[in-house]
Amino acid sequence: MSPSHIKITEIQFANSEFLPEIVKFLNEGHTVTLRLKGYSMRPFLEDGRDKALLIKPRNPKKGDPVLAEIEPGHFVLHRIIAINDKRVVLRGDGNIGTESCRPEDIKGGVKGFYRKDRDRLDAVDGWKWKTYSWFWTRLFPVRRYLLAFYRRIWLRFFKPI
Repeated sequence: MSPSHIKITEIQFANSEFLPEIVKFLNEGHTVTLRLKGYSMRPFLEDGRDKALLIKPRNPKKGDPVLAEIEPGHFVLHRIIAINDKRVVLRGDGNIGTESCRPEDIKGGVKGFYRKDRDRLDAVDGWKWKTYSWFWTRLFPVRRYLLAFYRRIWLRFFKPI
């Protein structure tokens, strides 16, 4: 079979079984593209549609999206909202509440996202992601209402691509 005719098959596993293997790859220095599962990073990242390009974490800081293990076998991909030597506070862009972990529980950094089934990476250090992040993080006081509008009205008329 020629390289241009390679068949790609997607298989789904439980996160608690699959993500520890992904962490092993990241620790070995590999990059991993992972299809997102869940709604915690709405409205800009959608369940089953978008993908994250993960790398081994390097000096995570406030504002960075990361893959973290918040309790044994329970992983989240959220943005860091506060960090110090003993605790990291995380919040998904589509969440109101926070979760926390230890700094050593950050298992992966995010290089960028493939959104809306595009082949082009939206890098987290690019102008597009930085602009979105700057606005969205400052809208936290009204985020509850924006997310309610998105879920109850926007999605009824404009289903995610």
